[in-house]
Amino acid sequence: MSCHLTATLLTLRQSILVIGYGNELLCDDGAGQRVARAVEEWRVPNLRSIAIHQLTPELAEELVDVDRVIFVDAYTEATQQEVRVCRLEAAHSVATTAHTSDPQMLLAIAQALYNAHPQAWWIGIPAVNFELSDRLSPITEQGMEEALDEIDRLIKYQPSSPHTTLPNRKKQLVN
Repeated sequence: MSCHLTATLLTLRQSILVIGYGNELLCDDGAGQRVARAVEEWRVPNLRSIAIHQLTPELAEELVDVDRVIFVDAYTEATQQEVRVCRLEAAHSVATTAHTSDPQMLLAIAQALYNAHPQAWWIGIPAVNFELSDRLSPITEQGMEEALDEIDRLIKYQPSSPHTTLPNRKKQLVN
């Protein structure tokens, strides 16, 4: 990644975590993990990433020492084929009854157990193929590139409002 991004993170002294999740054996569903691994290759100080099959409550501990967390996953939507960027808030209550979780629940667990309140974003990558394979559809491949650009923008421009327009982009989809 660029020297500008490295300088930005060092100047901000912010810690950022990217969590990419999904099943890589189901074609496009693995896009989140692939993006997380690509971010790891940037080798930028204060920027970590986790590539994981699914979100579990135990991941809440990873949110303790970060200022910002960006969740990345594939989404299915027949009519939309663009990357979605949404500001996240913690769920209103912690009610886990399973071994899996979602980003809002992880934020709520981190608040309840560790008093952690990182700024959080979700990036959704359009996905159309969930068959048993490790190949991505062209839509998802393009979406992964756009997701990496969005991560770069979220880091550099520090959007503070859920309705932020990022430079060189149209208004982002939110909630």
